[in-house]
Amino acid sequence: MSVEALTYAALGTRLKISVEAARSLARRRRLPRSLSDDGEVVVSVDLAEIRHTPRRTGGRQAGNIALLAVKIEALQAEISWLEARAADHRADFERECERADRLAVELMRATAETMAAKEMTARVEGEVAALRSGGRTGGSIDSHGKAASRLGHLAATIVEADRKACR
Repeated sequence: MSVEALTYAALGTRLKISVEAARSLARRRRLPRSLSDDGEVVVSVDLAEIRHTPRRTGGRQAGNIALLAVKIEALQAEISWLEARAADHRADFERECERADRLAVELMRATAETMAAKEMTARVEGEVAALRSGGRTGGSIDSHGKAASRLGHLAATIVEADRKACR
């Protein structure tokens, strides 16, 4: 435990801090001070007891703040760009949802028309089969009257189906 008498400049050099920081450290630690013959302040200090780690200087922090401010601005610009892209994607999504809804309605309509056409086809085929089988069974006048009636009914059904298909 050797006590040394150092000026603020020498203390700062030994601790790798500035003269102002050495003066502040001496005040905080209440180290004994005296004036030397040449009028400089000398501090009595045991360097083994002082475990001082120098802080970052304010210049570095100011540089970091400026760097962080630039990064913040860049991130804010990126956020606004991403928000614009998200709005574009949302508009595309809304448009595609409307399109899908229209296509679903159109598909349901086409399915209903297809089912109606299948039913009509089955009915017409049944009537055609009845006409064919009715014409073969016999040549009586009564069967010809029924055949003509069925033929008229078949023609009416075909015309009705044609009109529905044109709508």
